[in-house]
Amino acid sequence: MSQRSPLIYKGLRPLAVAGFGSIMRPKIIGRENIPKDGRVVIAGNHTKPFDVFMLFLSTRRCLHFLAKAELFKGPLDKFFKAAGIIPVDRSRKNPEALNAAREYLNNESAVAIFPEGTTNKTDAVLLPFRMGAVKMARDTSSPIVPFTISGAYKLTGPRPEIRFYPPFYVGDGDLEQENEKFRQFIYDNLVNKEKIS
Repeated sequence: MSQRSPLIYKGLRPLAVAGFGSIMRPKIIGRENIPKDGRVVIAGNHTKPFDVFMLFLSTRRCLHFLAKAELFKGPLDKFFKAAGIIPVDRSRKNPEALNAAREYLNNESAVAIFPEGTTNKTDAVLLPFRMGAVKMARDTSSPIVPFTISGAYKLTGPRPEIRFYPPFYVGDGDLEQENEKFRQFIYDNLVNKEKIS
């Protein structure tokens, strides 16, 4: 059975819908690919900090985000943890974060992760992927629902878009190869989106 959504998360989501949603009016495509219950990893590219709000708007499910540990300072530490957000120390291997994510998945919850590990501030379509998404998915027999985010967060011009795809299942082969296979899927869909835009 799924864990209950933290009260703070329940309170934040309506604010995101009312504020960010009404101002940016993002396009959300394929949200039916996000299961309504059960364990799932939701993973895709990372363009700006606003990407978190795109995911907020896309599903009523509580998403347990993995976020950089630098955010967990001072009074924000208790706030983020109470919201079910998992701190990640990006300077080292972080088994604590992976264990926390696996625990949520084993309790039939949803975990959201940006495998690039940071916002992409380069001209590259996609940064290399860290192993966390495919690792936790395979360890818990969870599907990954991939997504791509495109467009700019501007008040005028084309609206930002998030597109969800059918589940990606991590195979039993070499994990690095599975990770690259998943990254290639995201890359190909981003490139195809650019070609038809």
